[in-house]
Amino acid sequence: MKYKMSTRRKLAIASWSTPKEGNIYGKLVVDMGPALRYIEHLRETSGEKVTVTHLVGKAAAMALANAPDLNGRIFMGAYRPHESVDLAFLVALESHDLAKIKVCGIDKKTTVEVAKELRERAAMVRGGKDDQFNKSKPLLKYLPTFLIRPVLWSVGYLTGAMGVSIEALGLEKFPFGACVVTSVGMLGVDEGYAPPTPFARVPVYIVVTKVQDVPVVENGQVVVRPQMNLMFTVDHRFMDGYQGAMLAKIIRGVFAEPWKLDGMQKPQPPLTSSEMLVTAHA
Repeated sequence: MKYKMSTRRKLAIASWSTPKEGNIYGKLVVDMGPALRYIEHLRETSGEKVTVTHLVGKAAAMALANAPDLNGRIFMGAYRPHESVDLAFLVALESHDLAKIKVCGIDKKTTVEVAKELRERAAMVRGGKDDQFNKSKPLLKYLPTFLIRPVLWSVGYLTGAMGVSIEALGLEKFPFGACVVTSVGMLGVDEGYAPPTPFARVPVYIVVTKVQDVPVVENGQVVVRPQMNLMFTVDHRFMDGYQGAMLAKIIRGVFAEPWKLDGMQKPQPPLTSSEMLVTAHA
C-alpha cells in the first residue's frame, strides 16, 4: 500500500533530531469555575463564540507583557525583546495539517476581539483565501525531506531571529511571536506537552487540555470543581524559577478573576425578594 506523506509529517521529520536542548516542562492546574462563567457572559453579550483557548491566549499575553525576559528572541547570542506582545495560535485543517495564526498586540485586545480575529482569519486559511499561507505551502510541499531541515533553519533564522520578512514566500518577521498556544481539549486529552519547534524560535509553548470535574477540598469539605491542566514547554535559556513563578502567578490570577482581564465589572446576581424589600425601604 502506497503511503502519501502529509506536509505536516514531512515538516516533523525534517525539524527534529535527537533531543539535546534544555527545556522546562511544567503543568499548571487552574480552577475553571469563574472562567467558564465569564466565557458564557461574553458569548451572550457579544454573540462571538469565545472559547477557553481564547482566554488562555489572552492570559498568556498578559503574563508576557509583565515578564519582558520571555517576550523576545535570542539573536547573535544575546536576548532581544520584542516591541509588542504577539502570540500564535495553531489551527487544524481538514488536510490534517496545521496552520498558525499570529495575533499581534494581543495584550491590548479584548478577549472578544481575539476570538473574532481568530475566527475570521481561520476561515480565510481554511477557505484558501489567506495569501501568506498559500505562498508558504509550496515551499514545504515540493521540497524533499532532507532539504527541508536546512531551508527551515535558514528561514527561521532570518524571520524568527533577525526579524526579516520574506514576502515572496508569505513569511512575516517573528512569525510565531513569543508564544505558541495549541488546544487538544476537543480531543479529550488530559495532559500533553508540545515539542519545541526549532525554526519557530519561540520561548513558550502552551497546550490547552480538556476541562473536567475534579474533587477538591474547600474549607475542609470535598467538593467537585471544574479544572483544567495547562501544559507548558519553556526554553530554559529564557526562564528560570523566578520567571516561571511570575508566569504561573499571573495566569492563575487571570483565571481566578477573569472579569478584570478586559476591565469589565462582574455582573451582580439579581436581588432576592427579601433584599428587594430592604432596598425599597432603605
